[in-house]
Amino acid sequence: MNTIIKIALITLLFSAVSVSTFAQTGKYKCMIQMNAYQGEGAYVVISLINPKGAYDKTLAVLGPDKQWYNTLKEWYKFQAKTKEKLSAVTGASVGGGDRAMRTLEIDESKFNKGYKLRFESAVEEQKYHTADVEIPLTKEAITEKANGKGYIKLVKLNKVQ
Repeated sequence: MNTIIKIALITLLFSAVSVSTFAQTGKYKCMIQMNAYQGEGAYVVISLINPKGAYDKTLAVLGPDKQWYNTLKEWYKFQAKTKEKLSAVTGASVGGGDRAMRTLEIDESKFNKGYKLRFESAVEEQKYHTADVEIPLTKEAITEKANGKGYIKLVKLNKVQ
């Protein structure tokens, strides 16, 4: 067999294997409605939590100043260990009564396997909520309205086509 044909076949085979190993992500529009609390804007972090309850990945951070990330105590421990790059997933904090919209990219292979989305919230000099909202990562639950337990009133996600 000609060397050029061998190289072409090997390249084609390698490309097919490489493409199949990449995770396919789905895009979800996420609306966060805050309760009408008093005080500074809330910092909110949205994380993918694995079936064992550990952090898998940071999907979004609402709060611009890194100096306040330590108020999101549990997530901050994970962030300090992994040193994830966050520049593409950060945005403004959210004030009492306000809404925030984010587009989340979620690995479709994580659905229906025990993963969940966790929304943590903190407000300067006020209480921290480790699991203000948690949503099981199932095809059924992902688009259901989820009520918050702290600063977040509700979260609603919709799949972007």
